Parts: sequence; C-alpha cells; structure tokens
Amino acid sequence: MAIQIGDKVPDLLGTDQDGKEVRMSDYAGKKVALYFYPKDNTSGCTAEACSLRDGYGALQAKGYEVIGVSKDSAKSHQGFIQKQNLPFRLIADTDTTLQQLFGVWAEKKMCGRVYMGTLRTTFIIDEQGVVTHVIGPKEVKTKDHANQILNL
Repeated sequence: MAIQIGDKVPDLLGTDQDGKEVRMSDYAGKKVALYFYPKDNTSGCTAEACSLRDGYGALQAKGYEVIGVSKDSAKSHQGFIQKQNLPFRLIADTDTTLQQLFGVWAEKKMCGRVYMGTLRTTFIIDEQGVVTHVIGPKEVKTKDHANQILNL
C-alpha cells in the first residue's frame, strides 16, 4: 500500500548525491516538500528543479525544506546540482525502493511504448513527519511548482 495523506513517513529515505543518509529526523520541526521526478537534465525535470531553486528562499521562509528523488545515480545528481545551482539535496533512488514505497514507480505509456517510470509527484510532509498534501502527476506545474507548494 503506497503512502497517502495522513501516513507517517519512514525515517530513512535513502542516500543523497554525496552518499549521505537522508533521514526525516534531520528535518525535525520543518515541513518537507519531497518531490519525485523522472530524470535529471530533462526539460520538464529541469524546469521543476529550477522553479524550486528560484522559490527556495520563500519556501524556507514558510518553514519548508525541499528534497528531490529520482532513479538517477549520485554522480548524475551531482552534475545536475552543479549545472542548475540547486540548493537542496537529491536522493539517488537507483533501485526505486522509495518510489515504490510512495507509489510513484508505475507503468507509463509514451508513443505507444509501455515502460516502468516515475510519476512526477510531490508529497508535503508536516513537522511531525506526516503527509498532509499530495500534488499528483496531472497537477504538478513544472515551471511554477514552488508557488504551487507555497499556495497550499
């Protein structure tokens, strides 16, 4: 059963671009925008990351931390962070464990091809580690995602 609104998020989320463990307990007392995206350095994912980068100060002012998650490797994440000057951590979920737990690793279709991939989804987690909002794949506005979170 995938994590939903009202569920408590597990403490250990995974490892980031530097190989460091990412734990919810690291963010105690803060709200977390945990956003899942398909792939580093693609147009939609770059637009989303840059929106969150540009709105990062405003998000922090409202008590949020941002954590990104994709199937990409730590090395890919390091390059993406440097290229786009991202101020937040990216989890390298190479085996899709976290994506499966949150129910965002799913069958997708494009140009008649069926494959497994990441559904672009953001989970808003409160100061106690409980999911309060989910912005689903059809709702995420990549170019204005920071404002979507700020306006919840």
